[in-house]
Amino acid sequence: MTAAAWLATAGGATATPGLGALVTALLSLALAGLVLRCPPRGQAAIAAGLLLPAVGLCQLASGAFADKDDARIVADEVLTFPVAVAAQGAARHPAVLGGAYLASRALDGLKPPPARQAEGLPGGVGIVLDDLVTNLYTALLLAGGCAAYRRYRP
Repeated sequence: MTAAAWLATAGGATATPGLGALVTALLSLALAGLVLRCPPRGQAAIAAGLLLPAVGLCQLASGAFADKDDARIVADEVLTFPVAVAAQGAARHPAVLGGAYLASRALDGLKPPPARQAEGLPGGVGIVLDDLVTNLYTALLLAGGCAAYRRYRP
């Protein structure tokens, strides 16, 4: 396994059935938690700054597997999740952060437009862009949910 494939698969942990989803969740939540500790502008900059390394890493790792977006590659999910919660103060609450993660994974499974189309792009760009789109949808859902809560709370 190449170094890029090793990194993109969380040290190979994602090859173990059942362990992959847990490792992906823990890494995604830990990274988002670190990003949320920064000032809001810094959060957005860090989330955006993670995208280019994600594309490069996924591009390199995809060469080690027969399937372009092999399920064992989780760098795309982990490195794009901070986009969903960046600059959203409510995401600092563990339940909100966990809910945002679950929404992100559900949307990734549904692949709403243009996520499915983005997935068809070549190499690391396609691998990462579909997750970026689903995390942008997640950010909108989170912002809308928080706005509704503020407006209608008792």
